[in-house]
Amino acid sequence: MRILALGGPGAMGAVAVRVAAGLPGVTEIVVADRRMDTTEALVRRLAGRGAPMRPLCVDVTDEAALRAAMEQADIVLNTVGPYYRFGMAVLRAALTTRTHYLDICDDWEPTQRMLELDGAARATGVCAVVGMGASPGVSNLLAARAVDHLDQVRDLYTAWPVDVSGRSAGDDGQLLDAQGGPSAAAVHWMEQISGEVAVVSEGRLVRRRPLRPVTLTVSAEHSGTAYTVGHPEPVTLHRSFRPGGEAANLMVVTPGTAAYLDVLRRDIDAGRLTNERAAADLAGPSLFRTLCAAMGALTRKGPGSLPPFFAAATGTRDGRSVTVLARLAETPGAASLIEDMAEATGIPLALGLAQLLDGSRVRPGVHPPETVIDAERFFADLAREVPALAGDGTEPGGVVVEVTETGRDT
Repeated sequence: MRILALGGPGAMGAVAVRVAAGLPGVTEIVVADRRMDTTEALVRRLAGRGAPMRPLCVDVTDEAALRAAMEQADIVLNTVGPYYRFGMAVLRAALTTRTHYLDICDDWEPTQRMLELDGAARATGVCAVVGMGASPGVSNLLAARAVDHLDQVRDLYTAWPVDVSGRSAGDDGQLLDAQGGPSAAAVHWMEQISGEVAVVSEGRLVRRRPLRPVTLTVSAEHSGTAYTVGHPEPVTLHRSFRPGGEAANLMVVTPGTAAYLDVLRRDIDAGRLTNERAAADLAGPSLFRTLCAAMGALTRKGPGSLPPFFAAATGTRDGRSVTVLARLAETPGAASLIEDMAEATGIPLALGLAQLLDGSRVRPGVHPPETVIDAERFFADLAREVPALAGDGTEPGGVVVEVTETGRDT
C-alpha cells in the first residue's frame, strides 16, 4: 500500500516513517511537508531501509494540494500539529479522498470534533484512528487491558511521566525548538495546564481546572499523587467504557514541578502570560516564579511509588471490588522508550498502521485506539520493535497487569 506521511520530517513523523518503511505491505512512502529541504533530507537518510520513498512539498492549508496528495495514497499518517488548527481539515480531506487515516492528536477538543465525523467516515468507508501515539495511544491500550479484568468500570485513569525516573522538566530538550524558542510541544503543554480541561466526574464528561491532585493506590506496591492535565483519554475512554465514577489523564510529576506549572497556570488564566511566553518561562524559569513555586511545593504531595506510565481502573468483578493496574514493565527498554517523546509516539503510530495494512482492523468510522486496535498484538509488536522492553515475569509485550481485590461490592 502507498503511505502518505504528512509532517514526516518532524521528530515523531520521522520515527513513524522509519518503522513504517520496514512493515510488510508498504509499497511506497511519500514523505510530505511544506519544507522540501527537510523532506528530501529524511528520504536520503532512510534510503535503502525498506520501502521506497519520495519527497513531496505539501502545505496542509492548501486544500487542493492536500487532496491531490491524498488521492495518490491508500493510508495517510498525519503528524502535523497543532491539531486544534489542522486536525479537522486533514481528516476531512481524508474522508473526501477515501483515504484511511491515523494521527497522534493529543488535544482533547479537536478529538471531540473529529469523533463527530464518525458517520461521514462510515459512509465513505474510511477507517480513521485518532490519537495513536504514546498518550493518547499506548495509554488507551493499557486502559483497555485493565478494563478487560472488570465486569463494571467505576474509575479509570491514565498517567504519563514528567520529571520522574530520571527525567527533568526543566532541561528537557523537548521544551525548545531548533531555533532556541519554545517548542510546539511546550506551547501545547501550557494550553493543557490552563483554562479548563475534560475529565469524567460521577460518570459525566465535564470541564474542570487542571493540575488538581489525585491520590491513588493502584496496587499493594504502588501509590502516590498525580495531577490532572488536558488530554483526549477522558473523552474517548468515557465513550468506550462508560466509567461510572471518575476518569482523568494525569501527570506523574514532582511537587516542585507541579507547583511551578500551577504558577504558570494562574498567570496564563489571568492574562499575564500567553502560552508561548509561559513555555519560554518553563524552559528558563524566572526567579520570582521559582520562589512562588517553592512555597507551593511545600504543601503538594508527590508521586510516591506510582509507576511512571500506567493505566488504572477500579470497578467490580464477580461481585467484588477490584483495582487493576496495567503498566509497562520496569525494564531498561521501557525506561528508554518513555523518556524519548519522538520514539514513544512515532513507534506506536507505525504499529497502528501495521494493523490497517493487513486489513485486520480496518473498520469504517472514526475511532480512538481502544476500540479498533488489537491491544495484545500491539504490545507484542512493540516488544519486538523496542529492545529490552519485556522483562522476566511480564505478560507478552512487556505489559504487567496487577489485579487487587479490595472487598465485596456493596
